[in-house]
Amino acid sequence: MNILNRYLASQILASIGLALAVLLLLFGFFDLLEEMGDVGQGNYTMAKALLFIALQQPGRIHELMPIAAIIGTLFALARLAVNSEFNVMRASGLPPAQLIKLMLGLGASLALAILIIGELITPLAEQTAQQIKLRTTSRVVAQEFKSGLWAKDGKNFVNAQEMLPDATLVNVRIYQFDEVFRLKAIQTAESGIWSNDGYWQLKNVQSTQLDETGAKTELLPTLRWQSSITPDLLSVLMITPDRMALHTLHAYIGHLEENRQKTTRYEIALWAKLVYPLAAPVMLLLALPFVYLQPRASGVSGRIMIGVLIGLAFYLVNRLAAHLGLLNDWPPSLSAGLPILVFSGIAAASLWLVERR
Repeated sequence: MNILNRYLASQILASIGLALAVLLLLFGFFDLLEEMGDVGQGNYTMAKALLFIALQQPGRIHELMPIAAIIGTLFALARLAVNSEFNVMRASGLPPAQLIKLMLGLGASLALAILIIGELITPLAEQTAQQIKLRTTSRVVAQEFKSGLWAKDGKNFVNAQEMLPDATLVNVRIYQFDEVFRLKAIQTAESGIWSNDGYWQLKNVQSTQLDETGAKTELLPTLRWQSSITPDLLSVLMITPDRMALHTLHAYIGHLEENRQKTTRYEIALWAKLVYPLAAPVMLLLALPFVYLQPRASGVSGRIMIGVLIGLAFYLVNRLAAHLGLLNDWPPSLSAGLPILVFSGIAAASLWLVERR
């Protein structure tokens, strides 16, 4: 990388960092206003609320990086244009192709950062944040019906009255059916704790076996329960699909498919996790034509406003495509990839106009 490319890269990355910091402060303020309604419940203090918001910031970074990319890039390029630095670069022989190559390189770096944050940091931070809030407000994770949480595990149906933030199941009932779906056993347990060896340890178990001769009941202090239902699968009750790790999403989709349940929402989230990092290079390329097409008189503020509007449009289109895909049962890959395709087309058309000038 030559001196000019290093200079441009440093200016653009610094501006993207500044834009991201401003966006995080803005969204963090809105999050704080939302959390104020829960402060005072149980042991949920203002300090816990601030910690909760801080742990949600990796997810915000993953979400806002493409928006910060176009705002920061437009800001950096506009500042160079206003100071006549960009005109000097063009007069010195800086071709659009070199700028496109630079944007693609920076975009690839940002895409890698988005992928790493979304896979390694966001799921853990989000789960920790939810656990802190749930424990301090004395809430349970899931109680979707009056009878609690229900799940299907092969031919078995599992009911837990509550699931605590550490994934402990409370008041567990397991209904076992045979091949023709006749009830053959009922097991109830006071609690179920997940073991790192890959099974649930049930405590204070009452096991009732049903056959042609009648019912036989046995009381057991503990019972090892092997199940495809794991804390990772149950984590979907605490973490929204767009902030889950790819392997967790894939495992949960497989679990739903095995039990013939609808998977569209989670498939869209899976595809979105795969294609969303591509938004970073697209946003950088989309910012590039404005430094050629807009007059110098427009200034920095006008281009920042353009960046905000484009970023907001991408954010809304991305959300709208996901919801429309879920409502209309579109292919998940189309629902997740449509915004990227649309904005890629706009960027390509804009760059083509620049090349023709």
